[in-house]
Amino acid sequence: SSLRPPCPASERIFRWRGVTSPPPQTIDNPFIRYLQDCANQASLRDTSNYGSGLRKFHLFCDIFSVAESNRLPASFELLHSFALWAPVSVGVVRKYLAAVRAWHIVQGWPPPLDEAAHSRINWSLRGLENLQGSRRKPPRPPITLAMLTALKSSLDLDDPFDACVWAQCACAFFGMMRFGEVAVPSRKAFSPSTHLTRKDAFFGRDLLGNRYCRLDLPAAKTARPGETQSVYLNVQGDWCPLAALENLARIVPAASDDPLFSWVDRRGEVRPMAKSRAIDRINAVLHAWGWGTAFGHSFRIGGASFFLAKKVEPEIVRIAGRWKSLAYETYIRAFEQISSRHLANLASQA
Repeated sequence: SSLRPPCPASERIFRWRGVTSPPPQTIDNPFIRYLQDCANQASLRDTSNYGSGLRKFHLFCDIFSVAESNRLPASFELLHSFALWAPVSVGVVRKYLAAVRAWHIVQGWPPPLDEAAHSRINWSLRGLENLQGSRRKPPRPPITLAMLTALKSSLDLDDPFDACVWAQCACAFFGMMRFGEVAVPSRKAFSPSTHLTRKDAFFGRDLLGNRYCRLDLPAAKTARPGETQSVYLNVQGDWCPLAALENLARIVPAASDDPLFSWVDRRGEVRPMAKSRAIDRINAVLHAWGWGTAFGHSFRIGGASFFLAKKVEPEIVRIAGRWKSLAYETYIRAFEQISSRHLANLASQA
């Protein structure tokens, strides 16, 4: 966005703007305004941490399609939602909120939260802290569509290894799959009875004539022994998982019992993609784009967050993501023939 030009993190709080003009802070005099700008910048000693929090706030707003006019000034509802969503420790969330507060003041707006609003947010943060008490680590942040775009533009889709990684990313995101379902623990661990093979991918058209792909998982975390679970993938514009799978089949020809997500080494051998190698490649790309290295396996929640943000019914997301309930078996029999009505082409509208 032109409102947020590329700049060092320490400068974001000063150079990133909103679309709404703040009320006057001084009399209309160039010299006084200059003094105000100098005072603004001198009031904060270390602004680099504020830059990180501000970037996270705008990432949240992008994911949930928050209008620019609602970001500055920000409402209590928006900041409360941001505090609940920010998938880091409670202490870091408070630093993020401090960054947004400082940004408001620097840009000429009053602090966005009064004492009562702070009390309500702190109440929620204490609850999150209690929930995280039993966790070894805080929840991982989800992959976003912006991250998916960065991955596709950075990977060489004519290279067997990168073509496989991209197919894993697209399928895991739009299929809301666990990354362990598109990868293997190690090369020797691959088994056709446990992991996806080329014959487990079925391309077809539903009752509406729209293309889809069904991946039949021979084993899944929530499946009973011997039960097959299916993942339904639909056309998704520039990020299409069907196109990613077709590209993989072209770049890495393989037999029907070979791994679905595979690549060819220098000796011409078809190899299953090990999870650690794919995650390393994904994290290297995201780190180069400034997102750190904690996102590699968060595709399932990222895809679910994306569909929910696009107003897909939660029940449809639950079915597509294979989250269990008493109604699961009833819904899933019909879902194959209507999945594109709910999920297709949403990425092309982003």
